[in-house]
Amino acid sequence: MVQERPVRVERRLAAILAADVVGYSRLMHHDEEATHARLTELLSDIVNPAIVEHGGRIVKNTGDGLLAEFPSAVQAVRAAVQFQTRIRERSVGEKDARIAFRVGINIGDVIVEPHDIFGDGVNIAARLESIAEPGGICLASSAYDQVRGKVGVEFVDMGEQTLKNISRLVRAYAMVGDPGATILADREWSSAPAAPRLSIVVLPFANLSADPEQDYFVDGVTESLTTDLSRIRGSFVIGRHTAFTYKGRAVNLKEVGRELNVRYVLEGSVQRRGNRLRVNVQLNDAGTGNHLWAERFDKPISDLFDVQDEIVSRLANALNTQLVEAEARRAERSAHPNSLDLYFQGMAWLNKGPTPDHLAQARSFFERALALDPDGVESLVGLAQVDALMSIGFLTDDTVSHFAVTEAASTKALSLAPDHAFAHLLLGGAKIGTNRAALGIAECERALELNRSLAEAHATIGSAKIFIGRAAEAEAHVQEALRLSPRDSGVYRWLHWVGIAKLMHGADVEAVAWLRRSIEANRNNPIAHFHLGAALVFLQMFDEGRAAVRTGLTLNPTFTIRRMRRMSDDPTFRAQGKRIRDGMRLAGVPEG
Repeated sequence: MVQERPVRVERRLAAILAADVVGYSRLMHHDEEATHARLTELLSDIVNPAIVEHGGRIVKNTGDGLLAEFPSAVQAVRAAVQFQTRIRERSVGEKDARIAFRVGINIGDVIVEPHDIFGDGVNIAARLESIAEPGGICLASSAYDQVRGKVGVEFVDMGEQTLKNISRLVRAYAMVGDPGATILADREWSSAPAAPRLSIVVLPFANLSADPEQDYFVDGVTESLTTDLSRIRGSFVIGRHTAFTYKGRAVNLKEVGRELNVRYVLEGSVQRRGNRLRVNVQLNDAGTGNHLWAERFDKPISDLFDVQDEIVSRLANALNTQLVEAEARRAERSAHPNSLDLYFQGMAWLNKGPTPDHLAQARSFFERALALDPDGVESLVGLAQVDALMSIGFLTDDTVSHFAVTEAASTKALSLAPDHAFAHLLLGGAKIGTNRAALGIAECERALELNRSLAEAHATIGSAKIFIGRAAEAEAHVQEALRLSPRDSGVYRWLHWVGIAKLMHGADVEAVAWLRRSIEANRNNPIAHFHLGAALVFLQMFDEGRAAVRTGLTLNPTFTIRRMRRMSDDPTFRAQGKRIRDGMRLAGVPEG
């Protein structure tokens, strides 16, 4: 019997372009015939000719969009830029009736049939289209690598994205520049104003426990989190009474965003099993419906209210960082950034770690923001942070002057916003660093009165204990900060301070462990490498100690021991500090 040969599946590598109309259902609901006519006109006059002109093949139309393939990513992007630009030009003056496309482009190996193409590469292109801005273009990294510097437009790195029904993370790049500059977001085409930055609603958490009587606890977590998130600087949080109108309802995240005019939606669930509690939370972009961040908490139930407070505090601290990062990515794509855009970009650089370059970049953004808005409280606080990190990281020969800038900027911020918790914290840090530790601790305690979830304040009090000769007490304060915010962007500093405290007491093995944890949390903190070098040489690990110092000098080549001038008159601190400086000398840190 002759076996039939298997049917050969045709495959090829292609650049895949997926496009669809923003808000198509809304447009059709408003005027079906006019929308259909305008879309047909745009496709026949602008989109289809651009694709053909650049060597593309229209695989199929999808009613409100299309799928096309090209022999190269460069041709695909040039076609997309051409038709997005021409559609924008033709739409000038239109408002509610405006038609705009989102475009996603990917390179992938596809299965080819006469009237369709299939494969993971096609799915990724479609998902990238869904996260593109209206009038914009979003590329997978595979396509970006091919077009960079060749197509006359710039793209900004959006980071790794979680795309629906795609098992792996996909790095995406968004177009910036003229083609989408004047296209407004879908929700802005209505009469509603643009959603405020850092605007969020906490939807009622779901009770997954078998016991409906646990609803009170689940609702309590939701209400407390709403309250704590409202303390995030610059946040706009929908009130709990409005949020609870969604309880028990199946919701569409994009619709929630439009109805409440918010950018972010937080949803979650609570499950109690015996003596343990599990809380799942997820942050979503209301504009795209995409997931931005998720976390799970497993806690023993010893005291329900204590557990609730800890979960809420940790969530609030984690979300603060996540929201700022998300807004910084949005700001990078802005052709004409305002003061708040510049502030968010400054914070993004600040969170990378205290190297001279990172802090210089952050300072530039904060100063540009203040030039636009001299009384911008958040930008003043950001500038104060830059100079505080310059000093505590010994990145300058003149720590006193930088602490003076921190004190002046935070004092001005407090004159404009007296209850700004983080400004009180920074003012406290400046006083701690200039031999006024008792006054600094008082400022940090005031910050905690205003925001009990401000983990950085707990850690800063711990650092102050080092300066007043009570280094053994530092660890307890840092542990409280870690309990509240274990993934905070400042964790590397807190771990570093405990490492210093251990080093001062001669607990060198413990010091090495804490300092290595600090470096693992953020390798861009030069002074931690120098302290690690000292601890290692005290343990007779001279090669490792000198290697740590060389790494630190790579990050900050200008560092010298001379910079570690006296920051406290406390005799215990001075004696313990001398031990650390001696260790640094043995590890090869320059004297200066």
